[in-house]
Amino acid sequence: MLKGKKIVIGITGGIAAYKIPLLIRSLKKAGAHVRVVMTDAAKEFVTPLTLSTLSGEEVIVGMFPANDAERVDASTWHITLGQWADVMVIAPATANVITKLAHGFADNAVTTLVLAMRCPIIVSPAMDVDMWNHAATQANINTLQEMGFVVLPPEEGDLASGLSGKGRLPELSVIENAVTEVLSKARQDLKGKKILVTAGPTNEPIDPVRFIGNRSSGKMGFAIANAAAQRGAEVTLITGHVHLATPRNVTRIDVESAEEMFNTVRKHYPRKDAIMMSAAVADFTPVSFSSKKIKKEQTKTKLIIELKKTVDILHFLGAHKSNTILVGFALETHNEIASAKNKLKEKHLDFIVLNNPLHEGAGFVTDTNIVTIISKNNKVERLKKMSKFNVAQEILNRVSKKLNN
Repeated sequence: MLKGKKIVIGITGGIAAYKIPLLIRSLKKAGAHVRVVMTDAAKEFVTPLTLSTLSGEEVIVGMFPANDAERVDASTWHITLGQWADVMVIAPATANVITKLAHGFADNAVTTLVLAMRCPIIVSPAMDVDMWNHAATQANINTLQEMGFVVLPPEEGDLASGLSGKGRLPELSVIENAVTEVLSKARQDLKGKKILVTAGPTNEPIDPVRFIGNRSSGKMGFAIANAAAQRGAEVTLITGHVHLATPRNVTRIDVESAEEMFNTVRKHYPRKDAIMMSAAVADFTPVSFSSKKIKKEQTKTKLIIELKKTVDILHFLGAHKSNTILVGFALETHNEIASAKNKLKEKHLDFIVLNNPLHEGAGFVTDTNIVTIISKNNKVERLKKMSKFNVAQEILNRVSKKLNN
């Protein structure tokens, strides 16, 4: 798996940096091509000369590599390297660099390169236990995962400070195995394909401060967009209001209401190879909108809001699809299979993904899901509980197979 693969190692200023030369040697022994980028702080723990000797390549430290003013790529090395690599590993990743990655900073060689990377990125944090447990660090880790970074959790044990707890860099074999696993999943079977994904809820306005909505978090749709982009697709993500970071290499369009989502989908659906409709679009919307906030004092004991049906976006797409692969989603609490099959047939879908929010580990907000995938030939596949990212991969496996037949 590693033979001939192009791997970038990003080293930041943590004590565990002294272990990375051995990782480089192991990757090289497995046949990989290795390039190293490091921060200035990392030089306090390991020298560029050591890394250059083991990798057999120039080590990039500064934003503008020293003595390279006359090189053609002296100011664009990050673009060249970003297109060269099959995978990037940042190890050790300090709390400082994790913060910068989560917020898009580009003030050193490692963080600058990350913004230009097109390949999967593995982040291996290593720091003292209290720094790892800090709420800010955990929030930044969550952000990185939502953005599509692969985060290797640190291990527990004795730390350089003399304390003991979670914060140790994983064993080098664990990091190397993660590289192998990511490369095995980082197939580019959707390269050149154009995919449209919808995600999140729609909010149907009642007045300037109130709306009718639902509990969709958008996590399933964002996972699909993230996985599709990692597999080489050109992804357009149309999403309702969610609190999620945009996955890397994904074009995001934010909408509010079902009508706005319909208009946006109608604008972008032509010439797409696949459409994944995972958004929880409202079935009803208020007939009228109050331009002013409705006061409690204006009502007696009840406030009656008349509703009308929204446009059925999935039905529209099914009626207008040609060779596009169309995937719908069904959230059911009873008569699940029968209801999903009816929707599959009525909306002219190629696949429908069914789940029940009443099952533990499925549905809204959670990071996992339990789904059943039904194809238009009525093949029913019940999947075990897994992360939404892995569910997304399973869905894309089937879409890819159909696209590439």
